[in-house]
Amino acid sequence: MRRLLLVRPEPGASATASKARAMGIEAAAMPLFEVRPVAWHAPDPTAFDMLLLTSANALRHGGPELGRLRLLPVAAVGEATAAAARELGFRVELVGHAGVAALMQTLLPSLRLLHLAGHERSEIADAVHRIDVVNVYEATSIDPPNDLRVLAAGAVVALHSPRAASRLAALTEKHGIDRSTIALVAFSPAVAVAAGDGWERIAVAERPSDSALLALAAELCL
Repeated sequence: MRRLLLVRPEPGASATASKARAMGIEAAAMPLFEVRPVAWHAPDPTAFDMLLLTSANALRHGGPELGRLRLLPVAAVGEATAAAARELGFRVELVGHAGVAALMQTLLPSLRLLHLAGHERSEIADAVHRIDVVNVYEATSIDPPNDLRVLAAGAVVALHSPRAASRLAALTEKHGIDRSTIALVAFSPAVAVAAGDGWERIAVAERPSDSALLALAAELCL
């Protein structure tokens, strides 16, 4: 059995690792980023039709200003984000199951959307809606464990974002780690591209979801 490394920030890394272990996979959380709140002020909610949430981190780190936006209906990228919104009293109107692009296609045209996001994010390609972005959190790099070379050798690494893919690639170069011994499972094609080449294998989940990513990881690990 090959070890699965989860490099996404906490609490996501441990949550995904727990799901993997329940599937019989030897999994370890090794976050490469730490998510922190940033100061922000909620805009006038009457200027918008809907709140767009593409990460539960916006809800975990949004703080008291979120209360000013609670009357706006929510479009959430996935069930985990939707659940976090409901816990804070938001009304979730739409839940995506195949990534941000697919979610945007389900929204009525000409909606005015308020996107609560992180400082580092992928731009949403959309010419149909007006999207105003407010940064409510940031993900800062943290040092990998001292035994990174040992942990990574022969492992399968799950990558949830292009930024994580780029960081892992940079770390392998910095620490002289042989990429050809490491297999990657990527959340999306964009994540796979960001990882670069030289890996043993890069496999892309059939849809951008944790369940699809773990199903793919199981094929490589078990």
